[in-house]
Amino acid sequence: MMFEKVLVPTDFSKYAQKVIECIGDVPGLKEIVLLHVVDATHPSKRGWTRGPKVEGAKIDLADIKERLENLGFKVTPRLEVITEADVSRTIQRVAEEEKVSLIVMGALGKGRVSGILLGSASTGVVRFSDKDTLIMRYKMLEGLEGATYEKFCPMIFSKVLCTTDFSEASQSAISTIKGLKDVVGEVILEYVVSKGETQEEIEGYVAEAKEKLAEIKEDLASSGLKVRTHVDVGNPLEQITSLATTEDVSLIVISSQGKGWIKQMMVGSTTFDVVRTAERPVLIVRSKKAA
Repeated sequence: MMFEKVLVPTDFSKYAQKVIECIGDVPGLKEIVLLHVVDATHPSKRGWTRGPKVEGAKIDLADIKERLENLGFKVTPRLEVITEADVSRTIQRVAEEEKVSLIVMGALGKGRVSGILLGSASTGVVRFSDKDTLIMRYKMLEGLEGATYEKFCPMIFSKVLCTTDFSEASQSAISTIKGLKDVVGEVILEYVVSKGETQEEIEGYVAEAKEKLAEIKEDLASSGLKVRTHVDVGNPLEQITSLATTEDVSLIVISSQGKGWIKQMMVGSTTFDVVRTAERPVLIVRSKKAA
């Protein structure tokens, strides 16, 4: 499995530019749909003149298109002006129209508020899209000239943390890893035991999880992947993000739907919390059985 056609929404910010710089690390990439959305849903009291913003966006899109084409990619720029709905819904609509296999976005946007780790557009796509979604993150470094960003993307699939709850939905994430075996360096499979009222019960769940992880490891290893397993006990969010930091992984891969899936959303609560708070890039693999 490779991601041949990818949608990259951009607001032309420095952070969004880092996503563009990383796009070449997506395995199997051939075609990029480059999207900018001009939000005209809230005109000022004096009226809103969209002309200059639209023309400026066209120039910026053309510049990025040229740079990406020079790297060998086929690029389709799209400029959408909306007077209703919101940016995230527009991104989802374009993803459907263009039949992309992956949406790649940054975690932050221009309207970032201190303490909010996902921009509103990224949040909407994470929650409601049915497309696999890669949320890029960067190490923020403070320098003499203010904040700069160091990309995580070099060899983004070099050390992958794949979480599972053994549900059918999480099998989609494992299948994706298996399909990317030619680019994945190392896989850490993690299961978090979050139930059990007695020590004996907890130990029973841990033993069961180790057996199931061993079976998955054997299957992945037969494809030539280097795999380690990890069973933790506690809060899933805390354990997943802690292991990602301790192991210094390059990417977290997680399924969109878990056992606590809410029907109206395309992403479970644990998945959303991991995407919102993790300090690493996160690939959300949508359940292939989702209706």
